[in-house]
Amino acid sequence: MVPIASLWLPILVSAVIVFIVSSIIHMVLPYHHTDFAKVPSEDQVMESLRKFNLPPGDYMLPRPDSMKGMKSPEFKEKMTRGPVAVMTVMKSGPPSMGQSLVQWFLYLLVVGVFSAYVTGRALATGAPYLTVFRFAGCTAFLCYAVALWQDSIWYKRKWSTTLKNTFDGLVYGLMTAGTFGWLWPR
Repeated sequence: MVPIASLWLPILVSAVIVFIVSSIIHMVLPYHHTDFAKVPSEDQVMESLRKFNLPPGDYMLPRPDSMKGMKSPEFKEKMTRGPVAVMTVMKSGPPSMGQSLVQWFLYLLVVGVFSAYVTGRALATGAPYLTVFRFAGCTAFLCYAVALWQDSIWYKRKWSTTLKNTFDGLVYGLMTAGTFGWLWPR
């Protein structure tokens, strides 16, 4: 068993490496460019929504007031007529990546901590590189990728987007695995 505090270096270094790799994936490689489609008549749709002054948050339409409401003829009619949507409204204004990048890096650290916890509980100091690689990599992959599948199951996110994000999670998991194997206490 390896104490989590002694794994601060692989936690930090893996977060930095995944941060850099994720930046390359999203800024250089083109495969995420089709994740979101443009709404037809975007200006008209935006103008229509603007008058409601929706605060930032997650919305579903139609949305019943209760589980019982899902069985009502009115709700069923709304679902049939459409549109049916799940949407996130963000704060209006110029795009700013600073806060998102900070949150992303903190998330990477949290994944590193979970990877360190699981791997540190399972293995001792001096464990072979490949054994550390397997435990840390599997844990990191599960953190980065598997929870995303729920969005396609329940909220109908395109499976192609979820599979691309799962591939990203695999890459991030491999980067974490390699870092932990490399920096594992001897």
